[in-house]
Amino acid sequence: MILQIIAIVFSYLLGSVSFSVVLAKLLKGIDIRQHGSGNAGATNTLRILGKGPAIAVLMLDVLKGIAAVWLGKWLGGDNEWIPAFCGIAAIIGHNWPVYFHFRGGKGIASTIGVMATLCFFPALCAGIIAILLIVITRYVSLGSLVFVALTPISLVIFGLIYGFDWPIFWSSLVICLFAFWRHRSNIVKIVQGRENKIGSGGTKGGKRIVK
Repeated sequence: MILQIIAIVFSYLLGSVSFSVVLAKLLKGIDIRQHGSGNAGATNTLRILGKGPAIAVLMLDVLKGIAAVWLGKWLGGDNEWIPAFCGIAAIIGHNWPVYFHFRGGKGIASTIGVMATLCFFPALCAGIIAILLIVITRYVSLGSLVFVALTPISLVIFGLIYGFDWPIFWSSLVICLFAFWRHRSNIVKIVQGRENKIGSGGTKGGKRIVK
């Protein structure tokens, strides 16, 4: 029991490492949360720092999710819920990081790492559709929301064929709710046609212009 609690707490602390904030501070001496969209994630890193740092942030955030789930697998014993709890804890850490005054990102990259580790093929199916949607619309936020929404649906379809894994299914619903809550302003902008598209400038003079 103690090891399981340690795994969950450590997963939160791992998730709290905001690589976007760290890289922006190291490379430009800025707080990326005060620039562009104000989000501490890979998309805003692309706008402010460029492709290289954005790819690094994306990969590192995905790895956080993967590492958290595996930590849960190693320390969780026979409890099938612990890897899922550790994944959720890492996403919570990314969204509300203890190291950065609880102002983090929106957790999609870490969610990809978590779901791909917990349920690779259902996540892959959802991810392919999400990527195609991003390519067509150039709305990263829309693709992200479609990914988290389709993953539980994909789990249901796979569950009907291979049997349900309830800890993963319920965890995917919780993660979906987190993502929609964090993207609530993006949803409004998409509806109003004001959402930034990937490749379009999100800054003016390096200052934050989107709240």
